[in-house]
Amino acid sequence: MEGAGYFRRMGGEVLLLLGADQGDVRATFSHAEQAIAARCGPVLARSRDHWTEPWGFAGPALFLNRALLIDTALGPDELMDHLLAIERELGRVRGSGGYTSRPIDIDILLWGAQRIDLPRVQVPHPRLHERAFALAPAADLLPLAMPPGRDRTVLQLLDDLRS
Repeated sequence: MEGAGYFRRMGGEVLLLLGADQGDVRATFSHAEQAIAARCGPVLARSRDHWTEPWGFAGPALFLNRALLIDTALGPDELMDHLLAIERELGRVRGSGGYTSRPIDIDILLWGAQRIDLPRVQVPHPRLHERAFALAPAADLLPLAMPPGRDRTVLQLLDDLRS
């Protein structure tokens, strides 16, 4: 990892994951995407929508998951600040408990081929390789991307989980 100043100036293509199981999820995603484009950088591509079972808890509804590839001039901490603000504006209340239903969740999955290890931002997402609900939308956009620290592509990691 290089100095914090490097990360403030880093920018580039970032793969995000939207997830939600409360309210009008498609409308929430539309608002989130507009806010991300306005504050974080243009949306270059979006995945198909993926409906999945809750992960890490038993919930009453399916989750909708969608990946967005954005081009940002922001650094990791600044991007995270914007994403958390967008979540709050769309009704997300973060608690100290584990996994639960939510109106919106926005995760940073990949940042180009960069590995980032900051107190609030870890890229690639530390549990990406364990989560088909994240890998499937990611594979729609970047099937051949190899997350730093892994010797398998996004698509191969997804295939590993499904077999």
